[in-house]
Amino acid sequence: MKTKFLITSITAVIFIAFPAVNVAQAPNLGSAADYVLFSSVGAIGNTGISQVTGNVGTNVGAISGFGNINGVVHNADAATIQAKADLLAAWSYLANLAPTSAHGPVLGGGETLFAGVDTLAAAGSIVGVLNLDAQGNPNAVFIIKTGGALTTAASATVNLINGAVACNVFWVAEGAISMATMTVMKGTLISHNGAVDMGAGGIIEGRLLSTAGAVSIYGTHADMPLGCGRPILTGPVAPNLASTECYALFSSNGIVSNSGSTAIKGDVATNQGYTTGYNPATVMGTIHPVPDGYTAQCAIDLKNVDDYLQSLPFDIELLYPAQFGNNLTLTPHTYRMNAAAVFTDTLYLDAQGNTDAIFVIQIVGALSTGTFSKVALINGTQAKNVYWDVQGAVIISDNSVFSGNIICHSGAVTLNTGVSLDGRAFTTSGALTTTAMTATISSGGLCIVTLPIKLTSFTGVCNKKNIILNWNTASEKNNGHVAIERSSDGITWQAIGKVDAAGNSAVPHAYSFVDNFSSQNTAYYRLLATGPDGLKTYSFVVAVAACGSPVENVAIYPNPSSGKFVLSYMGDKTSVVSTEIFNAIGEKVYSASGFQTDYDLSNLSQGVYILQLHLRSKIYTKQIVIRK
Repeated sequence: MKTKFLITSITAVIFIAFPAVNVAQAPNLGSAADYVLFSSVGAIGNTGISQVTGNVGTNVGAISGFGNINGVVHNADAATIQAKADLLAAWSYLANLAPTSAHGPVLGGGETLFAGVDTLAAAGSIVGVLNLDAQGNPNAVFIIKTGGALTTAASATVNLINGAVACNVFWVAEGAISMATMTVMKGTLISHNGAVDMGAGGIIEGRLLSTAGAVSIYGTHADMPLGCGRPILTGPVAPNLASTECYALFSSNGIVSNSGSTAIKGDVATNQGYTTGYNPATVMGTIHPVPDGYTAQCAIDLKNVDDYLQSLPFDIELLYPAQFGNNLTLTPHTYRMNAAAVFTDTLYLDAQGNTDAIFVIQIVGALSTGTFSKVALINGTQAKNVYWDVQGAVIISDNSVFSGNIICHSGAVTLNTGVSLDGRAFTTSGALTTTAMTATISSGGLCIVTLPIKLTSFTGVCNKKNIILNWNTASEKNNGHVAIERSSDGITWQAIGKVDAAGNSAVPHAYSFVDNFSSQNTAYYRLLATGPDGLKTYSFVVAVAACGSPVENVAIYPNPSSGKFVLSYMGDKTSVVSTEIFNAIGEKVYSASGFQTDYDLSNLSQGVYILQLHLRSKIYTKQIVIRK
């Protein structure tokens, strides 16, 4: 008898300590589960700036006041017809559930509820703090039903504790649901034949749904609940970066230039033009001063990446590109903006705990940011998994913090003073300019190219009618010889000789080559080294002026300059037909008839330019270097 009494007593204690758990099943919301805001019959409205993740829709009514949302807007379409039917079925199921506990009209005040079906006979309200305790059971379902309206006091808060999850919490009101300012709510709220509204500064992790009534929010942060069998977002399949993975900054067709103290982790290069202004001491990677075999491959691979990103079908269209940012939160998807985007304040990229999740943001137009703009990576998002596909120019303004891989299609890229880029910046055609900023490949591949030679200096001087070239290397790898190439215009090159090299060496070496070349025009020289893989790598270009002429007929001073310089010509100035100036990829950037002495090209980007002075019988060519 004592044993039986003890067992009975223990059983009673267990039931007292652990009230009924998971005595009800969650309703099947069907397609209504995809909506964070929905009404079968009623307007959907927003006031102020709200952050919304999830679809927004109504089957009958207007939708107004929203900026960009992280979801799809549906209005009176096939999707809303289905959602209306699914919502009515879910409400019917909940309305007919037998109660497991009756409750007075006021919830909260530090109270704790356990899983079950709690009913309030008439209208109900939440004040202070209400705890929903799953007692360690993540499948615990909470259903709270009111026989009338449901209201909350200002700053009322629903807490989920001990494993409770918002996707298993359901509030059902036979009337309107009205939440006061700063309310923190968890769960799916369903009003039967009443309006639903949330006051300024409210937070809802769940859904606001009505079978017949308006749904309104005011500066609200509204997120769909996670869990309960909802698929984990992965985003699209990432592109194959191939050799582009090695580069932090790259242009397939345009100069890549820097001014100020810039630090880069990753390779820096262009495949058409010159790469200038980068200090090897602050670049953890390879600087390709001129195009070579590596940059040619990168240009091919970049086109493939760009083509792939543009071909991706988008999941969500962001309808207000001019209002991009503004604390918007995006989750792993392919997004699209069909006009130029203006990025202000902060953008949050939320991987929802999936560190492999991919984000693609397609912009059919340019992208510009305000100063101090920021891309914030949260909940496992990695910069290497973020892709910005921009069909236009990109300008990242001063002191901005930007994350991801910028793939610019046919536009210039400008990274201004104080910019911190966690990722890469590429353009398929256009100049890429940096100013006293940092770019870091923090994750993904950093494949520093081992060039055949590490060049420390390269100079050319005129000695009577000979041009003497001197260069020094710090190290060499499988470098059998170096070829010397000459050009009269800096564009078309011819091989003029070669010098045997050290092969493999980790110590400095000095080399010299004499070119018996007499000309009244400037001659341009570069070195060509071929690596063991057959890919060619060029040095930077040096210019030697008018070797063989007793007096230099054409001179530019100062050179280098900021863009303001003087052109001197010792001959008959009336014989000058025109002056033309070309950039490093052969594009004409300036022309003038006759002879002109003073020039102001300070509007041009820094880099190397070619000036041609056209006479009736000949052409003089000079190199101009602009530094900012």
